[in-house]
Amino acid sequence: TAWDPTSYAFIKDRTLCIPSIFCSYGGQVLDKKTPLLRSLQALNKQSLRVLNCLGNETGATHVDAFVGGEQEYFLIDRDLYNKREDLRLCGRTLFGARPPKGQEMEDHYFGTIKPRVKAFMDDLDVELWKLGIYAKTEHNEAAPAQHELAPIYALANTATDQNQLTMEIMKTVAIRHNLACLIHEKPFAGINGSGKHNNWSVSTNTGVNLFDPGKAPAENTQFLLFLSAVIKGVDEYQDLLRVSAASPSNDHRLGGNEAPPAIVSLYLGDELGAVVDAIENDEKFEAAEKKVMKSGVKVIPRFDKDTSDRNRTSPFAFTGNKFEFRMVGSSASLSTPNVVLNTMLAEELSQFADRLENCDNVELESWNIISETLKEHGRIVFNGNNYSDEWVEEAKRRGLVNLKTTADAVPAYLDEKNIELFAKHKIYTREELESRYEITLETYCKSMHIEAVTMLDMVKKDITPAVCKYMGVLANTINSKHQVSKNLPCKLESDLLEKLSNNADKLDEASKKLADDIVKADKISDVTELSCYYRDTILEDMETLRTYADILESNTASVYWPYPTYTDLLNSVV
Repeated sequence: TAWDPTSYAFIKDRTLCIPSIFCSYGGQVLDKKTPLLRSLQALNKQSLRVLNCLGNETGATHVDAFVGGEQEYFLIDRDLYNKREDLRLCGRTLFGARPPKGQEMEDHYFGTIKPRVKAFMDDLDVELWKLGIYAKTEHNEAAPAQHELAPIYALANTATDQNQLTMEIMKTVAIRHNLACLIHEKPFAGINGSGKHNNWSVSTNTGVNLFDPGKAPAENTQFLLFLSAVIKGVDEYQDLLRVSAASPSNDHRLGGNEAPPAIVSLYLGDELGAVVDAIENDEKFEAAEKKVMKSGVKVIPRFDKDTSDRNRTSPFAFTGNKFEFRMVGSSASLSTPNVVLNTMLAEELSQFADRLENCDNVELESWNIISETLKEHGRIVFNGNNYSDEWVEEAKRRGLVNLKTTADAVPAYLDEKNIELFAKHKIYTREELESRYEITLETYCKSMHIEAVTMLDMVKKDITPAVCKYMGVLANTINSKHQVSKNLPCKLESDLLEKLSNNADKLDEASKKLADDIVKADKISDVTELSCYYRDTILEDMETLRTYADILESNTASVYWPYPTYTDLLNSVV
């Protein structure tokens, strides 16, 4: 290990903690910090090459990436959390029928923060501030019991360390308030999951944000060069961006109605999109006049309308003077996505610098680079609705990759172009990438194995006994009625008993199949083959088992059901 002097040391639990790197005796990288620091070095080197070609008017001597990681999470009552084996072991509910009221009314999103949650947020702020982590914004999110924290923007390395601490502190502060903080990407089916929106920009030590378009973006050569490099990078390394956000927990979120799909695309907005279109088509850009927003209320001052609306359906969106990578999962480290972003940009800038350093007319060559890049890589730009089925078909037509699961995405680590990228900029060796490939897939398989076994445990020990007990009550009721009079109607009890009995049998069949398939999985030694088996077989078994369990929950009297329901969990904090 070695100390990282660029990230602040801090005191936690009366102990001096010093951010450090971690490598093997042979020098192989074992941590997430070293690759991030290496990627920042590469980005600095290549950015300065381009800036120096353009004259470097502000005299910049260093370029850094800055990050703001918005952290989404759920808060539920801890006593109810402790009653659910799936939440305690897996971080998400493996069973749970849809509640009568979910997020349809959006009243949680736009409602006031509940007193118990506000007390947690106040306490969390204090604990984070003690560590030099400055939380800026806290609010309710779209799903019931869901919230978000956004920190002050910071250097990428510092922001990554601080976000790791934030997740830990959230959980410990929650315990003080008898709450459970859930950072899993999809704790509850049927409502929004949680992401960690990675806001990323690149700035010089002289205060110039290289992603700031300025007042006339169509004439800003420096901005358009860096924008073109991002567009080219996202297109060429879309598989790496996808794998940087891949995890078994995030698989449940990506592609849902509230989350970006597994297809990577880039959103530019109306104004910037029009600039790019004009360059692609060799046309003159005509800037739209700013529109004034009119409230119709005399005491409210008039203000200009933004030139572009936000696109919350895009996995990678330009948002004024930065990019927001919305695909990252709530439990993930910020390191891996930023390693990819920094290295990707460094590579494209190095190619630009090679051309600019060997030309006679830098301004003309810059515009040649911009024009060629936008024409060749415009397919990655999409300003529409990423959630639509039409986009999936359109993306396929454009030749964009659709890596739906972690098992599909992780092989990108071993793609030759990606190995060459990381080797060129000294981020990872081939050996280090191969290890990450194996470890990521191994983690994927182990996570799914734990979930599958937990499901079987819950069915055998809790759900089946509870349903059998309720069926016994119904049978006794029918018998009691018949003892009073054979003519007493028992249709209600008989129909319900038959429905429960049929689905209980199907639940038993599904649990036996899952158990048998788990045994088969234990015999597969190759991690690639095993990950595909879990994706194609075990996951399908789990979904079938859940279907019957949720039907039984919906038809079993609440007094007999062994677990707190979605209604209980999502409305437990008042």
